[in-house]
Amino acid sequence: MSIARTMTPTVETPVSARLPWSTIAWFGALLFVSYIGVFEHLFRQWNNDPDMSHGFFVPLVFAFVIWQRRAELAAVEPRPTWWGLLIVLYGAAQLYLATLGSELFLARTAFVITVVGMVWMLGGTPLVRKLLFPLLLLLFMIPVPAVLYNPLTFRLQLLASRCAGDALSVMGVPVLREGNILELAEQRLSVVEACSGIRSLLTLAFLALVYGYFFEKRNSLRVVLFLATVPIAIAANAGRVAVTGVITEWQPGLAEGFFHLAQGWVIFMLSLALLILVHRLLVRFYLLTQHRHA
Repeated sequence: MSIARTMTPTVETPVSARLPWSTIAWFGALLFVSYIGVFEHLFRQWNNDPDMSHGFFVPLVFAFVIWQRRAELAAVEPRPTWWGLLIVLYGAAQLYLATLGSELFLARTAFVITVVGMVWMLGGTPLVRKLLFPLLLLLFMIPVPAVLYNPLTFRLQLLASRCAGDALSVMGVPVLREGNILELAEQRLSVVEACSGIRSLLTLAFLALVYGYFFEKRNSLRVVLFLATVPIAIAANAGRVAVTGVITEWQPGLAEGFFHLAQGWVIFMLSLALLILVHRLLVRFYLLTQHRHA
């Protein structure tokens, strides 16, 4: 019987029938119901917290990447493993403990852990490897915990104040810096948390990952592009504070209100344009290096 089976021409399984789509849909529905309370709090924070306004786009990008690679994913030979079930159970235990302790960060990361476990359980390691990027992208929909957010924001405030003060001095604007306070001749500028640059850094880092995924195939350049968001965001925010300082010397009222908000949008768009420029320069440098080694 084994010989006859070997002699018979192999008939490929249709790609749409390889993965257990009905099982995946069933587990997905159960996952949504289990975490609906977590989603409600998460959506509310996305809507009210300007630092997390990009959170709405994370599930959309996640779904789009999977849809774009649907044929490739459907062709994966599923290798279910019970190890994935252990990850799912760990995620459920973390959610239970986080609910008892009212710990939002642990409850939200439990969702990502459970998704990874579910994918591993139903599709095995090959499917996890194929979905590694969108799975990691899910972490960007979770706000940074306060234990990390507050020290990081404070350091960014001081760094932005220092850079802006140096820039104003170079431009000939008299300024005295005390911590995150810039004393000008006509105005006192306070670099508060909203002006620390954390908002643009988080959003720019998310966009850098998405941009690198769609427009760059070399993983090394993707990593460099992602790391470049840190100096870009810091420089852009310091430039915003410096420009505000110059403007307040002319019209102090423009440091607040609509103009200040519009200035933030302009600076962020410039940061995005600078990120694209850095990518172009990285590609040129990479090609030049490859040409010299050829």
